Amino acid sequence: MVTNHDEAAAVRPLTLAWVSRHLEVGERIVGTEALHGGITAEMRRLTIGTRDGSTRDLVLRTFVNVEHAEDWLNREAGALTLLTGTGVPAPGLVAVDPTAARCEYPSLLMTHLAGRTALDDEGLEARVPVLARQLVEIHAVRPAVRPREYVALTTADTVVTPKGADAAAWAAAIDVIRKPAPPYEGRFLHRDFHPGNVLFDDVLSPGPAGVRITGVVDWAAASWGPADLDVAHCSTNLALLHGPAWGLRFAEAYEEAGGVLAAAASERLYWRVRDGLVFSETVRLVAQSWREAGRTELATRAVEERLDAYVTALMDALG
Repeated sequence: MVTNHDEAAAVRPLTLAWVSRHLEVGERIVGTEALHGGITAEMRRLTIGTRDGSTRDLVLRTFVNVEHAEDWLNREAGALTLLTGTGVPAPGLVAVDPTAARCEYPSLLMTHLAGRTALDDEGLEARVPVLARQLVEIHAVRPAVRPREYVALTTADTVVTPKGADAAAWAAAIDVIRKPAPPYEGRFLHRDFHPGNVLFDDVLSPGPAGVRITGVVDWAAASWGPADLDVAHCSTNLALLHGPAWGLRFAEAYEEAGGVLAAAASERLYWRVRDGLVFSETVRLVAQSWREAGRTELATRAVEERLDAYVTALMDALG
């Protein structure tokens, strides 16, 4: 009998059968739990009963009526396979059904990693350099076959200037991304690296061994592109979660950890502004996901104000 912790955790019948076919002999699913915090996919932790009476966990990702599900699942499966043995703490791939040939919807099954996300302000100063070191390690991966090129997620014409924003700063920022992308040396990118996709040891207070990352998840957008773009994405997330100064700090931490960014200030500005402006179109969804993850004070308006302050700070610092 499968125990569901809530209705959202229920696994659909065809998918349940598909998962069961990828278990070891004598294993069965004994529990399911919905995991919250994602925006585009349904995530479930599956508790597997083993032959010796113990349990282990797997994670099921399902895309329901999502336009690019096949591409994303193929990318994630490829990234998880690539990362095996690299030292980057990514989940292990168990099975993937990107076209829903056997499941109700496109799905991917992977191993479960211990740890939890850390989105609170407390302990942030210790976590930022650890996040930066982890991203440097990801960018050091050299795939035998490159993943596809990154996709730009906004255009100058789709940016939504927040109400009450610094109009001059935003107009200047939009003009920055009207220009062609600067040349860059390609790197393997996570493409959605931010605190919500990083798991830390359950003991988050820095001890003798310091803060430790136990996993990096959600590789569905893995790409090839400039290191600046991954750094920019994490910087924007930190700015919106914790304040603009932390967005500016992350790029410094990345370089302190040995990472290499674009040499010209104008090139750095391009990537950071490009990523910051993406959030103008998704700020409501992002704020909602963070509230669901426990940051209940992050109302959409508060996040918009931080985005405005961050974009303005970028233009002041780098423009």
